[in-house]
Amino acid sequence: MFVYCRARHSTSTYLGVKLVYLPTIRSKYFDTIAHTAISTLDLVFRRADVALYCNAANAIFTILPRVTGIPVALNVDGLERKRKKWNAAARAWYRMSEWLSTFLPSRAVSDAEKIAAYYRDTYNADTTFIPYGAPVGKVSTAEVLGRLGLEAGRYFLYVTRFEPENNPLLVREAFETLETDMRLALIGDAPYAHEYIRKVRDSKDPRVLLPGAIYRQGYHELQSHCAAYVHATEVGGTHPALIEAMGRGCLVLYLRTPENEEVAGGVGLPFEPGELAARMRQVLAMSEAERAAWGEKARGRVAERYSWEAVTTAYERLFQELTR
Repeated sequence: MFVYCRARHSTSTYLGVKLVYLPTIRSKYFDTIAHTAISTLDLVFRRADVALYCNAANAIFTILPRVTGIPVALNVDGLERKRKKWNAAARAWYRMSEWLSTFLPSRAVSDAEKIAAYYRDTYNADTTFIPYGAPVGKVSTAEVLGRLGLEAGRYFLYVTRFEPENNPLLVREAFETLETDMRLALIGDAPYAHEYIRKVRDSKDPRVLLPGAIYRQGYHELQSHCAAYVHATEVGGTHPALIEAMGRGCLVLYLRTPENEEVAGGVGLPFEPGELAARMRQVLAMSEAERAAWGEKARGRVAERYSWEAVTTAYERLFQELTR
């Protein structure tokens, strides 16, 4: 098994999986498709029993491995053309790629039932529904909290790419209206949204913490010990960060979209854009026991619907079908 990567790390394997590092064009519009094109050329010579592509924008490239005898599954991801960062040409590429996704790969995969319904209604095409998975349970360590000056249970958390459709600015401005000594930890960055990131970071409120991106154990610790997790994305299917926060037992506040409702409906507190500050005040008025009860419901939903065991079994079953 091997995975194609863009950014080089110090290791050539991860959990027994070979990491293949190939170049790309560092551009908002060409990064993904350039790397996929190069990886596809490598794939047809390296060979594989089956290939998994991610993102509908890469649909055009799935034809080459198929005609050379490699079956292909394509996870279409969310409706990426709705992201505000794309110009008209990029949105047109995504629209065309949605259509190509319905017949160029051997099988299209949707990560949310709402995305599967969109492809049925729009293109009369079936997809295989396989969501993302998440670990369940809090981590006991809290080293990153000490480094950042945070206290367990005394901060709101949002981890995201700092892009307009993810609304980190909305989250920061809603929090700044609160009268509380709790803090807001806005964790993340983005490679091509410099002007928007500048606006997000333009805060004079000392309660707002903006340390940039944090990965691995620090990320797990932040989710495990927050008072509540805010999820404000407008675009996408099943968001990994949302189900990961739920799996850690977070009380989740989520922007009301069909996809977010599918994931967190009944175990989190939904909000419209103008309602977030009120939802945060609701959290502040809760006891620790009430927050923990919400978090336990979220954890249970992930254990039931989004376990990694179920996700990997579904992909293994799909790959076996494609290689028969």
